[in-house]
Amino acid sequence: MKFRDKDELDFDPVPSVKNKALRINLNESIYGTFAEIGAGQETVRNFFRAGSASGTIAKTMSAYDKDFSDAIYGIEKDARYVTEARLKSMLRYETDLLEQRILREKHPEKLFFSYANTVATIDFAKKYKGHGWMGIRFQTHPKEEFSEIIIHLQFHENNAGLQQITLGTMGTNLIYGAFYQYDNPKELLKHLYDHLNNDQVEIDMINFTGPVFKDVDNRLMSLQLVKNGMTQAVMFEPSGNNVLPANELYKKNILTLRGSFRPVTKVNMNMFEQSLKLFLNEKKVNKDKTKVIFEITLSNLRTEGYIDEKDFLDRADLLGSLGQMVMISNFQEYYKVVEYFSQYTAERMGLTMGVNTFLDLFDEKYYRHLSGGILEAFGKLFFRDLKVYLHPLKDPETGNIITSNNLKVHPRMKELYKFFKDNGRVVDITDYNPEILDIYSREVHQMIAEGRPGWEEMLPPKTTQMIKEKKLFMTPKENT
Repeated sequence: MKFRDKDELDFDPVPSVKNKALRINLNESIYGTFAEIGAGQETVRNFFRAGSASGTIAKTMSAYDKDFSDAIYGIEKDARYVTEARLKSMLRYETDLLEQRILREKHPEKLFFSYANTVATIDFAKKYKGHGWMGIRFQTHPKEEFSEIIIHLQFHENNAGLQQITLGTMGTNLIYGAFYQYDNPKELLKHLYDHLNNDQVEIDMINFTGPVFKDVDNRLMSLQLVKNGMTQAVMFEPSGNNVLPANELYKKNILTLRGSFRPVTKVNMNMFEQSLKLFLNEKKVNKDKTKVIFEITLSNLRTEGYIDEKDFLDRADLLGSLGQMVMISNFQEYYKVVEYFSQYTAERMGLTMGVNTFLDLFDEKYYRHLSGGILEAFGKLFFRDLKVYLHPLKDPETGNIITSNNLKVHPRMKELYKFFKDNGRVVDITDYNPEILDIYSREVHQMIAEGRPGWEEMLPPKTTQMIKEKKLFMTPKENT
């Protein structure tokens, strides 16, 4: 008897955690070590329970005592244990030891791996939710150089025992993905959440390195994290390397510029340079502890209704060439950006924006989902003594320059605006070239795509040179 309807779609269920571990265990080629610190040995436990673990596990350990850990892996420069540096030390040590003790002559077909994690689960007072680092070094062919996947995760559950189970599940997913999904990193990334959800754990940084990932651009992997809802924001350095936001923002003064940067224009650079001068002149702002963030939202990336990865990389390359730190976020409202930064710092912050963007802040339709409406949003936005650095706008009809002194908000918003203006929360950028106020990124991008002349003078020289050399933002026909 057939129970399958002829019109029923094929259904390929996700393997259970036990079956993932069992498949690894039954693969005679896969052999490695587990080193887990801070939350029990939850990952390797899944492999022991699945059965046939003796064919997979060379060693498992958990050096909880700091002196033992230092004796094995060395002392980190910052003397911390739940760090990326510590995780990498663990992975390097364990793979080196594996190579030393398991002779290739006796095991020519073995694919070696070392899995490690170093985590801190939620504390007893439930003040700190917990976070950790997880990674694997592995081979897909004998004698191949090791490839590596490094992950940082934030726990969201309010129980240490549940966090341990979550860690073990994701660890098993990672090992399974490294061996059976390495050729499709985007799918590997999605399957890290098999049998998990975003309410349990957040991945806010991931890096793929090594021979099997030589064609992987980690900035695209960061983008996938935000697109998939695995985190709200990711950051990468000018070099393109993904970085942990917590490390970059911790106790920093932060100045943020939001835009499409498609491409970076002379207006963008004037906004950046002049607002930074004003920000650094503020009291309690330390130049050495100041971080400038160029933020692009997902909505800004969906200019054509979808995210064009090449277009995204073009923008990232341009900002990187200008030495800028880039953040990709899923924050529509500015107050959410400020709330996000406030997780990591209590220092002064600044937002740089143009007049049109600033006027949007006073549009009540953006805050209907808040019980306190626009007042709640502004309370969240300005509670950290934040300042807005306002770049002027040239009225396209009259040619008048609009600043904080003559902009017009809705009559209902006049008193609210006056309050922030009178209290020095809105600061005009007065050093600017009126001739560049007619430059708009969208028009420049269209000129480049259509091959029309004249756009070169609208951009910083370095940006113009890079666009021409790499043929950025050009249509496929022009790019061939």
